[in-house]
Amino acid sequence: MGGFFGVVSKTDCVSDLFYGTDYHSHLGTQRGGMAVLNKGEFQRFIHDIRNAQFRSKFAEDVLKLSGPAGIGVISDYEDQPLLISSHLGTYAIVTVGVVRNLEALRAEAFRKRTTHFSEMSNGATNPTELVATLINSQGSFTDGLRYAQETIEGSCSILLLTEQGLHAARDRWGRTPVLLGEKEGACAVSFESCAFPNLGFHGVRDLGPGEIVRVEADGFVTERPPLPEMRICSFLWIYYGYPASTYEGRNVEEVRNRCGARLAAGDTVEVDCVCGIPDSGIGHALGYAAMRGIPYRRPFVKYTPTWPRSFLPQNQQVRDLVARMKLIPIRELIEGRRLLFCEDSIVRGTQLKDTIRRLYDYGAREVHMRVACPPLMYGCPYLNFSRSRSELDLAARQVAHEMEGGSPASFGPYQDPDASEHAEMCRRISARLGLTSLRYQRLDDMVDAIGLPRERLCTYCWNREG
Repeated sequence: MGGFFGVVSKTDCVSDLFYGTDYHSHLGTQRGGMAVLNKGEFQRFIHDIRNAQFRSKFAEDVLKLSGPAGIGVISDYEDQPLLISSHLGTYAIVTVGVVRNLEALRAEAFRKRTTHFSEMSNGATNPTELVATLINSQGSFTDGLRYAQETIEGSCSILLLTEQGLHAARDRWGRTPVLLGEKEGACAVSFESCAFPNLGFHGVRDLGPGEIVRVEADGFVTERPPLPEMRICSFLWIYYGYPASTYEGRNVEEVRNRCGARLAAGDTVEVDCVCGIPDSGIGHALGYAAMRGIPYRRPFVKYTPTWPRSFLPQNQQVRDLVARMKLIPIRELIEGRRLLFCEDSIVRGTQLKDTIRRLYDYGAREVHMRVACPPLMYGCPYLNFSRSRSELDLAARQVAHEMEGGSPASFGPYQDPDASEHAEMCRRISARLGLTSLRYQRLDDMVDAIGLPRERLCTYCWNREG
């Protein structure tokens, strides 16, 4: 994934930019960057943040920056912001999302013989540089942003810092959020609304799908109105969104509480306490515990100062190490207990298996699992929040293939909690992970917990509707 923050102020913006960007650190651990425009001159810093937090890497740089407008980004892996010189003028650009047709767009650019790309260390093309090329092919920044939105397959939200102002564009299907905020003398744009309160901003509204605005110190100018259809990612609320953030009027923590409550409805398993796999499982677990009147406890505590989110590193061994080292067990809350854990999802299941084994090593009598979303059957083609290289890495998909002796004609029965195929799939996954019992959320209950019409949500990971 990744996240961005931009601000335009009547005074110096650097403090707001620094802390606003830092509030997106949970979305990535690879690269961080900031660019500031001051009297026609750009200042920019980019750092590798894999082994150090954003704030520590940029603490000295902040003292060298000054200016009324800036953009910042936490990136998946590519260097950002880029500084681009073009017929439209010089500008800084950051992007969030994934360009699935990058190779085709690059080949088309080469066919015209009018461009070149700087190779990254792995021989790939920086997606943000490609997006800049699309923008530069048009006669204005607004037309260029519109062209990029319409041409890119996948998703791409964009911030452009230009001498004419700060332009913000949400991807054409609204798969990721872009929110506007304001305070006296300044306006901001952010992926996460949680970046606003402690900086004194209050949220104004969400950008609509495909909408483009120019951000000024005293307001926002619409350059392209929103498109009617939206497919915002449901996993924002289930997993990777920050609990204090609100998207499309739905707060993440409230949605997770409702998801947990729906998991608890009709569940009669006898347990001593309810627990959440930190961090995102906690909100689901609190909702479950409240609905059933069972005590909530924390038999694992996450060590937060240095360990990143375990889905982010590229290497499986590193992901497993991160997952293990950041969760510290508390024997006194585990030994002799019947535990029920709420989890946001089961992707590969490798880290979860180790976590469950550790619970038994510390004396747990039973370990039950309740999952806040349906079984994941499809890899996401729109965003970069999973590092799985194949859909067969997905635990539920593996079991379905085993049961069918190949790819099932339909995954519908495996998603239906009332079907025998679903029950057998859960039994096999439970046996693999060492669980006493396993239940998944119903898709309709998950959608109901989010509170948006189903046709405005992307649910591709579960039913290929996106």
